Amino acid sequence: MSRTISKKHLLAGLAAAGVLGVGIAAPAFAGDATPTPSASSSTDQGGTGKGADRQQERADRQGEFAEALAKELGVPTEKVTAALAKLREQHQADRPQRPTGEDRQAKLKDRLDQAVKDGKLTQEQADAIQQAVDAGVFPGPGGRGHHMRWGADGN
Repeated sequence: MSRTISKKHLLAGLAAAGVLGVGIAAPAFAGDATPTPSASSSTDQGGTGKGADRQQERADRQGEFAEALAKELGVPTEKVTAALAKLREQHQADRPQRPTGEDRQAKLKDRLDQAVKDGKLTQEQADAIQQAVDAGVFPGPGGRGHHMRWGADGN
C-alpha cells in the first residue's frame, strides 16, 4: 500500500526541519557575547575588520533565510525572525558556560599539585610550569592563541 505525502505536509516538515536546523546551526554563526581576539582583527589597521564583515555576511544570510522560510510558509518575515531568535536564545541558554580564567588557573594548580603528590613532577617543575603559564608562554584556552609557524623565522 503506497501513501503519498501531501504538499502541505511536505512543506510543513521542511519548514520544521529548516527552523530546527537554523536553531542548531545559528549559534555557530551568531556573534559570541565574549569574542576572542583573532590575529586578523588584532592586525587590522584599516578600521574595518574581517570580523565585522563576517558578522554582516552572517546577518545577511540569516535574514535571507528567514525571508525565504517566511515566504514558503506564508507567514510574516518578522514572525519567522522572532521564532528563530527565540530558538537561538533557548539553545544558548542550554549551552554550558565557558570556564573563567580563574577556574582554569585553579584546575591547573590542582592538576600540578596532584602530579607532585603522585611523583610525576617535582615541586620545582610544577612551579616552573606555573611561572610559564603566568608569563603567557603557553597559548590561551583550548589551544587558541599565538601559534608559531615553524620555518617562518628561518629555524
